[in-house]
Amino acid sequence: MSEPVVSEPASEPGGAEPKHLPCDIDELSTLFLFEKLSRDQLGWLCERGHVERHNPGVLFTEGDPARCLFVMLDGEVAILRRVGGDDIEISRTSQRGVYAGAWTSYLGDRVPQRYLNSMRVIQPGRFYVLGARDFADFMGEWFPMAVHLLEGVFFGTRNSELVVRQRERLLALGSLSAGLTHELNNPAAAAVRATSSLRERVAGMRSKLRGIAGGSWDRAALETLIKLQEEAAENVAKAPSLAPLEATDREDELSNWFEDHHLRGGWDIAPTFVQAGIDVAWLDRVAEIVEADALEGAVRWLNYTVETELLMNEIEDATTRISTLVGAARQYSQMDRGPVQVVDLHVLLDSTLVMLSKKIGDGIEVVKDYDRSLPTISVFAAELNQVWTNLIDNAVQAMGGHGTLTLRTRRDGERAVVEIGDTGPGIPADIRDRIFEPFFTTKPVGEGTGLGLDISWRIVVNKHHGELSVASEPGDTRFRVSLPISGADAERVDQTLRPVDG
Repeated sequence: MSEPVVSEPASEPGGAEPKHLPCDIDELSTLFLFEKLSRDQLGWLCERGHVERHNPGVLFTEGDPARCLFVMLDGEVAILRRVGGDDIEISRTSQRGVYAGAWTSYLGDRVPQRYLNSMRVIQPGRFYVLGARDFADFMGEWFPMAVHLLEGVFFGTRNSELVVRQRERLLALGSLSAGLTHELNNPAAAAVRATSSLRERVAGMRSKLRGIAGGSWDRAALETLIKLQEEAAENVAKAPSLAPLEATDREDELSNWFEDHHLRGGWDIAPTFVQAGIDVAWLDRVAEIVEADALEGAVRWLNYTVETELLMNEIEDATTRISTLVGAARQYSQMDRGPVQVVDLHVLLDSTLVMLSKKIGDGIEVVKDYDRSLPTISVFAAELNQVWTNLIDNAVQAMGGHGTLTLRTRRDGERAVVEIGDTGPGIPADIRDRIFEPFFTTKPVGEGTGLGLDISWRIVVNKHHGELSVASEPGDTRFRVSLPISGADAERVDQTLRPVDG
């Protein structure tokens, strides 16, 4: 028989194992867990198990191999879950018959056989103790049909959730891919258009250059014109951004200058010069060194120079945008990275915003209130991005495309806190306690699986030992994710189903 795991066996001095006390069949029969058992079954339990007395202390510890099932006969216990580096009490009871420990041992090695929580004795008490293997034998021998039913429920539910979760991931991926394709298409199309226009401008520049070369230009005038060309190119990079009305006034001034100097179609090239920050005074310098009959050719040659610089800037902006989007997609998916990464949470949040930018749309204002002093932490980055996606997507849908999306970060002791808020109608109080349940959704049939928040809960709580909570009222709904700064451990086991025994 497996020996019980007792971290602090305070019943005996000097750290000795607690003595086995007599097991009373009649006493076991008064417990709700065993009240329907026959005398033979109760006798089997007393033969295989035993009773122990424990003083205040730890009975078993979360994560250790689950070797025993403990049923409290009298006393008081507390159940604790590890969050970050701390053990948080989640329940306390003195009810006779409560049980904890290796209660899933009947499932065998198909699930990790580890304690899902810790149990601490608060008031001295007695416990019926049964080894995990004996408990599995008891269930299999006396209740084979029940075991099959429980296995069906356990694994059937898990498999169903896995299929639906995978389906939800694929749907999310399809939505994100469509958005990313749209975002990439715009700068790519702009780059193609600019490249085509650039080819035309370069051809025009070569033509004008031949005309200048065939004219009566002296060396000094040509050198001055080339310096003006270089100055025009530099002006493009330094040109100020003008308000529409101011830009129109300057275009009118340049158009009048071109008309006064008998340049045809000056209104057509005026916007280009204004965009480059070129004014009438600068053009007067050109007129001083160029013969009147060659002025139009020189101005148009300079115009091609300016247009070429503007088009190259446009291509640079477009390709930079593409590079940024690809970088954000790579950061979001954590492609070519290990499961656990030391990251800046703000980088993850920003990459998610980029991926969801099309879905967020222009009607929603995004407010970032970041605490940049937050340290980098170790997390399952790709899965944490899935949490941000679920929370942001829900917020956007709640606001119906119009409102304010707020992303706020701060430090709370040894935790990093991320809040995602929206100005939607809020979550009704009567369903607020159910939103993290699997398959629960308020969306119309076909629009949601009801697993987004459940998956987020598992990633935050099970994988990162963090906390996920919500506060909501009309116009102010905030989902709060709290993560231990100590970070995630790749060796932690992600339980597929939450424990049912508290």
